[in-house]
Amino acid sequence: MQPEWVHGSMMWLRVLLTLLLCSSLEGQENSFTINSIHMEILPSHMVNNGENLTLTCIVDISTTSHAMPQHWVLFYKDDVLFHNVSSMKSTESHFIPQARVYNAGLYKCTVILNNKEKTTMEYEVLVRGVSSPIVTLNKKEAIEGGNVMVTCSVPEEKAPVHFTVEKFELSNVKAVRQKKEKTSQNQNFVMLEFTVEEQDRVIVFYCQAAIISGKNVETSTRARSELVTVRESFSNPKFHVSPKGMITEGDQLHIQCTIQVTHMTPAFPEIIIQKDKLIVAHQSHSVEATYSVMAMVEHNGNYTCKVETSRISKVSSIVVNITELFSKPKLESSATLLDQGESLDLWCSVPGAPPANFTIQKEDMILSQAQNFTKKVSAWDSGTYTCVAGIGKVVKKSNAVQITVCEMLSTPRIFYDTRSEVIKGHTVKIHCQTTNGTPPISYRLLKANKDLESRDMDSNEPAVFKDNPKEDTEYQCIVDNCHSHAEMITELLPLKVIAPVEEIKLSILLNEMVESGKEIVLLCSVKKASYPITYKFYREKEVRPFHQVSLNDTQAIWLNPQASKEHEGQYYCTASNRANPPKNAPQSNMLTVRVFLAPWKKALIALVVIGVIIAILVLGARCYFLKKAKAKQMPVETSRPAIPLLTSSNEKVLSDASTEANRPYGYSEDIGNHAMKPMNENKEPLTLDVEYTEVEVTSLEPHEGLGMKGTETVYSEIRKANRDFMGNRYSRTEGSLDGT
Repeated sequence: MQPEWVHGSMMWLRVLLTLLLCSSLEGQENSFTINSIHMEILPSHMVNNGENLTLTCIVDISTTSHAMPQHWVLFYKDDVLFHNVSSMKSTESHFIPQARVYNAGLYKCTVILNNKEKTTMEYEVLVRGVSSPIVTLNKKEAIEGGNVMVTCSVPEEKAPVHFTVEKFELSNVKAVRQKKEKTSQNQNFVMLEFTVEEQDRVIVFYCQAAIISGKNVETSTRARSELVTVRESFSNPKFHVSPKGMITEGDQLHIQCTIQVTHMTPAFPEIIIQKDKLIVAHQSHSVEATYSVMAMVEHNGNYTCKVETSRISKVSSIVVNITELFSKPKLESSATLLDQGESLDLWCSVPGAPPANFTIQKEDMILSQAQNFTKKVSAWDSGTYTCVAGIGKVVKKSNAVQITVCEMLSTPRIFYDTRSEVIKGHTVKIHCQTTNGTPPISYRLLKANKDLESRDMDSNEPAVFKDNPKEDTEYQCIVDNCHSHAEMITELLPLKVIAPVEEIKLSILLNEMVESGKEIVLLCSVKKASYPITYKFYREKEVRPFHQVSLNDTQAIWLNPQASKEHEGQYYCTASNRANPPKNAPQSNMLTVRVFLAPWKKALIALVVIGVIIAILVLGARCYFLKKAKAKQMPVETSRPAIPLLTSSNEKVLSDASTEANRPYGYSEDIGNHAMKPMNENKEPLTLDVEYTEVEVTSLEPHEGLGMKGTETVYSEIRKANRDFMGNRYSRTEGSLDGT
């Protein structure tokens, strides 16, 4: 905010000065120049706090006029305008009475003439010291635990100011009792509260002020306050011990602590009596506290009485000496560790053997009211034994003796949960236990005669050991306790470990290419597994196995005695046992089996195929020539009389009469051997003897009922040919196959 205000003021000031100078020089044409300007600081650039300071600005101006032109002189501190004056003189001054720290800074002055100006260099002014502070108190008399408000101020200075206030005891002003510091950012004073302590009697306060000036820190002299008189809220505690003089064990001891309290005390203090660090008595809202007890030698020692309020604490001490009536009794035993059934001897004694009453007890149970005690011990007699000796009212307890009676161990046993089988790699819990025997009992587990683990039990509960066996093994436990008997060992515990199936593999014997009709032998094997093992053989994409067997062997075989094409495909197998349930049974590799035909079968098939092809060809050729022959016979047969032929032998005619009747003339079953051939194209003459025979044939009409018979006459032409003609016939027939 300040720089903007300053720049605004400077702008308007320049405008005002320009107008004034222009009006004063109106009608004039004088020339002028500012030769130089400088500042003088009196009495020095460095002054003490409270000294007067004069700033003088000296201007050297040249002009054609006979008089000094009117000009403005401006004074700045840390670039902030704080004084200006219109002048027609070459010297202008600014007076600062009683310079303070805030007057220190960088000063300069500027001269403005018409539209010309010139500024001096910056001059640093230092003000040494801070004006002495004023210290005031809210009270001149205080009570222990009360408060005193101290006000410290430097009215001539400006904030921020750092104040340091110290409290001193008048009797020792060199030792600071309490010190407080505070910086006041907006005010030139502070108010600080001090507590009046129990050691304070007459107190005084000193205040010093410090102000930061540039890079320097200026401090004031120490100003002293008025004296403050302190009154006690309560007196130092005092001890009163009775009986006075020598105190003997059995006397009634009274220790009393008393104080005196001032009527101005706001609240009663608490009185505490301590022996060493143990509080034995305390009292509030009272001026005394008492500790009363029958004196014993253990009551010897240092006693402290402490009186406290929230802020004040006063302490005093006293030493109490008590004469011992008789020494502490001593209890001894024949042994501290005994086996069950051994004898225990205890005896109690007092040094000097004064007449005393003795009592021997176990914990709080009295065993004997004599100096000696003997007993044949059992396990129940273990415990802590003490002896008590008394003379008059003084009763003293002896040292404690710890007796341990050790019961012998019963035969230990070793077992595990047999309801579930032990799988390889799984955790099994081995239990070792002895039902009788004094704890602590030490158990040591052996695995295959080697130490595996040890454990101590504080009861007769079984010790549980955990192990992860990987193969069949044996366990044993060695048990021991405090009894003198030698350590005991359990029986051997054999452990059967069920090994899961490892590395299952399916293979085929001989070759994956199997000849049709020969054996297919698949072998499913595992590297390691516990028996029995269930093997299952599968074909690809089939849910159910086609073969399953359980064996006490690491391999299983499936045999197919005669392979065929339908046995081709991909096969795999699974193996499971008690460690691998069927649902999680590992699966083997996939094996592809191919079946091929035997060479002789291939040859036979080839021959059959060839034969079929030949038969088809022959049949096709026969049909072809048959049709061709029929086509040639038709013109010849039509010109010949339709007289049925009858062979010289009547059997054939009779048997085939009905068939021949339905066949066309010239039909032949065997063209090559028996068919009647037409005349060849050369029409060669045939030498034949023809005979006609009349035969009566009885036939059954197909459309008439059974029992109806008919008779017809059949003429058969019998031709007799000479042998030469037959030869020519065969030759002509063979020639006709060629189509010629």
